[in-house]
Parts: sequence; C-alpha cells; structure tokens
Amino acid sequence: MPTMQEVHDALILGSGPAGWTAAIYAGRANLAPVLLEGMQPGGQLTITTDVENYPGFPDGVQGPEMMELFKKQATRFDTRVVSETGTEVDLNGPPFKVRTNLDNEFVCKTLIISTGASANYLGLENETKLQGRGVSACATCDGFFFQEKDVCVVGGGDSACEEATFLTRYATKVHMLVRRDQLRASKIMQQRAFDNPKIDIQWNTDVRDVYDVSEGKVTGLRLYDNKTDREFDQATGGLFLAIGHTPNTALFRDWLDLDDSGYIITKPDSSATQIPGVFACGDCQDHVYRQAVTAAGTGCMAALEAERFLTT
Repeated sequence: MPTMQEVHDALILGSGPAGWTAAIYAGRANLAPVLLEGMQPGGQLTITTDVENYPGFPDGVQGPEMMELFKKQATRFDTRVVSETGTEVDLNGPPFKVRTNLDNEFVCKTLIISTGASANYLGLENETKLQGRGVSACATCDGFFFQEKDVCVVGGGDSACEEATFLTRYATKVHMLVRRDQLRASKIMQQRAFDNPKIDIQWNTDVRDVYDVSEGKVTGLRLYDNKTDREFDQATGGLFLAIGHTPNTALFRDWLDLDDSGYIITKPDSSATQIPGVFACGDCQDHVYRQAVTAAGTGCMAALEAERFLTT
C-alpha cells in the first residue's frame, strides 16, 4: 500500500530574514516547520558585506554570517531545512501543495511565503563581479562605507532621488546618472535633488562598464552620452543601482492578489493573503522599507498568524 504523504503544519518558502524569523517563531510554537531555502539561500543579505544597522550587532556583522546565525537559531527549534526551490504551487486548500526543482512535493496546512525581491541591475559582467565591492542596490545598507567618496547613482525615479539624497550624508559628491533628459520622480523628490549642492545630475547617460575587477573594488565607470553619441570614463568610488526591484512572486501570479509591481497584497496590519492559511512576509510584500529588520518583523507576524490559524 502507498504511504500517506506527510502534511506539515507550516511550510516556509525562502531563507532571508523574514523566512528564518518565521521559522524561529513557528518552531518555538511546536509547528515543526519545513523551510525551502530557495535559489538564493540567505536572500539579498548574502551579497551584502557589512551590516551595521541590525540591532544586536554593535560592531556590525557580515551579511552571510548573520544569515547563518539566523539559520542556526531556526534549526535549534527543529526547523527542517531543505535546499530546494519551489517551482509550482497548488493553493486550492488547505492543505496546500508545493513542488520543487527536484520534483519533490510538500503538503502543508499553512504556507508562509518569504521569497523576497531582487534588485534590478544593469546586467553588466563587471557589475556582477563587483557586487558588495562598491556596487550596491541599497544606500541605506551600504552608504556609511562611502564616506568622503564620489559615488554614482543610476536611475531617475523616486528611489534614485531618495538614494542620492541619503548618500549626501556620507559622500563628497553624488552623481545621478539619468538615461533621459528629465527625472521620472515626483515633483517634491525632484526638487530635493535639484536643491542639494552635493548632487550632480548627468542627463542622457548610460553605464557601459564598471572598473576595476583587478583591484577588487569600484574605481570608475565607462559612460555613454546617448544624446551626443560619446563614450567617456569617469572615476567614482561606488555605484548604486536605483532602477527598481522585482519581487520573486511569479510563482503565485495565478493564485494570489498582486499589485501592479508584482508584490503580494496582504490584509491591513496583517501578513494574511486573500487565501486563508497562506501568509506573505518580507520583501515579496513590502515595497516600501525593504530592510532586514522590517522583514524579520513581518516574518514574526506570519508565524504568529499561522499558529493562530491552526488553532482556531
């Protein structure tokens, strides 16, 4: 006779701060959670070197090290960690079903989605090689390390203006590299950028290459003026990308309510989606703050709400 498939109380998709925190709380609630690490175990923090704004680490901590500590704490409370990625879901439940890249199927009573979001990059080879070595997509995370340096910010929307304005706290000069001849940002954000003497806006500018991989850090950029058809080099100590994030939610497009940008919509003051028993936390549903500490907080919310769902 075939054996009955195990139905887990809680299945967590994703292993960033939100996922691990959900696992810690679910484990302490005796839910014996199963966590699928996903394509990027540890989430975006694994490509961040120093993390200095997470409470409890007065001397800072390496992003990968912090995620290992989260994992260690989660496994202490009997979280089962599976190095697989969810590739297909059936949310006609509960129970819910998740099939993985290794063709394994997991069945659960509650599903906690913490698949995160990925920062958009330019797609340049050297840009990838220098991530965490002068290339960043988070000024709030990494701006402190660029004190007294000239840096560049790519983008022309609200995020780019916010990142550039924030970086003026540390950098000597911030060059906004804008592909068009105008900003897409809201009027108030544009004005802040225009009024800041430390921000220089370079219009009609594309990034063609990032230097210098041989030195292991960003030293300059190869730029292209798309109006005059001219290429030129510009020295800089850092490159910040502010061209948006893409939430890792394609898997749920046919099941859950998503906003226009693809973020999972949750109920007000809750991690609950429109499907009872399915919860979302972290950067897959937060397009405002995108911080490790806020992601962890929503992971806690999701686990508490999953426990409540199972006991009512």
